Amino acid sequence: MCPGLTRFCGEIDMKIGFEIHQQLDTKKLFCSSPSDLRDDKAEFEVLRRLRPTQSELGVVDDAAMKEFLKGKSFVYQGYNDSICLVELDEEPPRGPNEDAVEAALTIALLLNARVVDEIHFMRKLVIDGSNTSGFQRTAVIAFDGYLDTEEGRIRIPTICLEEEACRKISGDDHTTTFSLDRLGIPLVEITTDPDIKSPRQARDAALKVGELLRATGRVKRGIGTIRQDVNVSIPGGARAEIKGVQDLNTIPRLIETEVERQQGLVEIRDRLVEQGIHASRITSEIYDLTEIFKNTESKVIKSQLKKGRVLGVRLRGFAGLLGGGLLGREIAQSVKVHAGVRGIFHSDELPAYGITEEDVSAVHTALGTGEGDAFVLVAEKEGKARKALEAVLGRARLALKGVLEETRMARDTKTEYMRPLPGAARMYPETDILPYVVSEELLTRLRANLPETYEEKETRFAKNYNVGRELSGTIVRKGYAPLFEELAGVVKTLPLTTVASIILDSSKHFMAQWIMPDDFRQVIIAVDEGRISKEAIPKILEAVKSGKTVDEAISEGLGGGVDLESLVDRLIAEKADFIKEKGEFAVKPIMGLVMKEARGRVDGKKVNDVVKKKIEEFLSK
Repeated sequence: MCPGLTRFCGEIDMKIGFEIHQQLDTKKLFCSSPSDLRDDKAEFEVLRRLRPTQSELGVVDDAAMKEFLKGKSFVYQGYNDSICLVELDEEPPRGPNEDAVEAALTIALLLNARVVDEIHFMRKLVIDGSNTSGFQRTAVIAFDGYLDTEEGRIRIPTICLEEEACRKISGDDHTTTFSLDRLGIPLVEITTDPDIKSPRQARDAALKVGELLRATGRVKRGIGTIRQDVNVSIPGGARAEIKGVQDLNTIPRLIETEVERQQGLVEIRDRLVEQGIHASRITSEIYDLTEIFKNTESKVIKSQLKKGRVLGVRLRGFAGLLGGGLLGREIAQSVKVHAGVRGIFHSDELPAYGITEEDVSAVHTALGTGEGDAFVLVAEKEGKARKALEAVLGRARLALKGVLEETRMARDTKTEYMRPLPGAARMYPETDILPYVVSEELLTRLRANLPETYEEKETRFAKNYNVGRELSGTIVRKGYAPLFEELAGVVKTLPLTTVASIILDSSKHFMAQWIMPDDFRQVIIAVDEGRISKEAIPKILEAVKSGKTVDEAISEGLGGGVDLESLVDRLIAEKADFIKEKGEFAVKPIMGLVMKEARGRVDGKKVNDVVKKKIEEFLSK
């Protein structure tokens, strides 16, 4: 980062918005294929190359052209029983899927949006290989929605229904392999205006939208089923779209580091302008410097010289601007994306990596650099090295603009360059799908059956079940509300706060799908009936996990390692005075002591019978 960069996000009039992409839990959008991801061996492969086409205005999208110039091929893997010709782009799309449309419209209504009269699908040009057709089908289904947060209202200009892209399996510089199992899964895209005032509000808004989506019960759950793209810009900057945000808790820090990055690029631009640097001074000469390094001690360069050469470029006025982890890193990322070269050397970090002070001085002499100038070196095959240095020069010229409009990928709390922001030239009408008329009857039915939001459900749980707001909130947000309500309807003696706590304590079994809800219900009923104690639940669930039925697990766990008769005799002897005083009313307290020591390994009814019998015998003497 540039020296002196110490400003905080709260002092910046930043603009923040986001796009949330949520997979719907239905069949695919334009065919009847299942929307399940598979990890078994693919049954067929198809090899393709994709090419950009002109829009209706005769314009080729810049982002699409840059993807094409990488010259990559794409392999698509599929299965005979779950992939059809629609995914392969060998048959026109059908649909759209009625279930997906209704689920998407339900989400739109929950976000207070105005639903369109007709849904018209468009084609969005995408030639990174993630769509076999070379485009993604998308349609606006609603507009002018909003979301209220503690820091104010966030406008939602559009809500779209679109198809998911292929799932990337592997890739190198020449070929990328995709699975077709994810292609065509329905996605809802929710786009906000840049109304978000702080990184914290961005996280809270994304969390609230996620809760609303899950409240419908019609969305997929799990890693990769929901994605947040965060848009950030500052005064004097430009919009950066950050993709791949999975952990909502990283959003505040991610935005802060992006603001710092943009501030740094603005400062670099201003310094270049102050020095009188303009694009014409960043000349295109590429120099062959191999001779300087023929006897180098640098292991990195020495290994590259076996198959390539060392080339370099001069950057007027860039001395001191490439270090610090900002512009040098930006240039390196651009080189990686556009030339497939994963390493550059620049003068701000040298001498290092075995490159000596003498080597650096020789390079400066060969390039004719002056005071305040920098240089960049690439050691690679000559053609690849030239392509890399052309990318270096291009990115250096763009530094004069400051912040660029680009798409970036989230890496923990930092971002990496992916490609320029796509333009409007990549959108054109879908001619294979008829408009979908949204009837008033459909909207009336959907409005009448809108699901409870999480907040509404928390309030109802706290009121109807006498469960604290915090506990009910945890049950609802972790997705256990249906199970809790079912159990609340069957237990007779067990307090519902205890039921809720047991559910949360057993959550690891549900998350790993070791225990089915029906099995868990049987266990809770056993506790409610006094056949086992709640302390026995972990052992019972572990037994069920290993393949036993609930009844088998309970039976095997009862009495194991406990001499019930001896235990009761000992406790009666220890509590003799208490029993003489309480008489038959001592049965329940003594039973509690037995159950506590046995920790659920004995049947409650059996304990009651033995304790009652033993106390009667004791009192009769």
